[in-house]
Amino acid sequence: MDHAIAVAEHPSDLDVSKFGMWLFLASEIMFFAGFIGAYIVLRTSDTTGIFAEGQHHLNKMLAAVNTAVLIFSSFTMAMAVHASKKGDTPKIRMYLVLTLLCGLGFMVIKFVEYKAKFAVGHGPGFNLFYATYFTMTGFHGLHVLAGMIALGIVCAVSHKFTPVYNTPVEVTGLYWHLVDLVWIFLFPIVYLI
Repeated sequence: MDHAIAVAEHPSDLDVSKFGMWLFLASEIMFFAGFIGAYIVLRTSDTTGIFAEGQHHLNKMLAAVNTAVLIFSSFTMAMAVHASKKGDTPKIRMYLVLTLLCGLGFMVIKFVEYKAKFAVGHGPGFNLFYATYFTMTGFHGLHVLAGMIALGIVCAVSHKFTPVYNTPVEVTGLYWHLVDLVWIFLFPIVYLI
C-alpha cells in the first residue's frame, strides 16, 4: 500500500506527527531558554567587563547578514510548505533547496566568524564570554546542521508529497522556524545588548 494512501486513510496520524514535533520543539525551547537565561545572569553580574569587551570584538555585520539569511530562509520554508499543500513538486523542491542553501550560507558565515576568533586566540577557553558565546552559537549551529539534513531528506522524497500527504514538509518547517526564532533571540542578546 502506498504510504500517502495509508496516511490519508488515518488522518489522526498527521495530528500525532505535528503534536510530537510541537512537544520536541517545546523541549528545544526550554534547552535554549536555559542557555539564554544563564548568559543573561552571567552578563548582568559581570563586574570585570569581559562580556562587554568580548562583545565589542564580535563581527556584528556578519551576524546581521546571518540574521537576514535565516529570516529569508523562513520565507522559503513557508513557501515550501505552501507548495506541498498544493502538491506542486517542482516548487517544493525549489523552495527546499533555497532553504537548504540559506542554511549552508549561515554555516559558512559562522565558520568565517569562528575562524577569525580562533586566529586571534579567542576560543572557548579564552574567557567566560567566549565560553558562553561558542556554547550558544555552537549549539545553534548544530541545530542548523540538523535542519539542513532534514531538509535534504525531505527534498529527496519530495515527489511523494500530495495535498493530502505533506506532513514531513510541515514538521520540518516547524523545526526550521524554531531554529530561525532561536537566532532572532541570540543575535541581539549576544551581539547587540
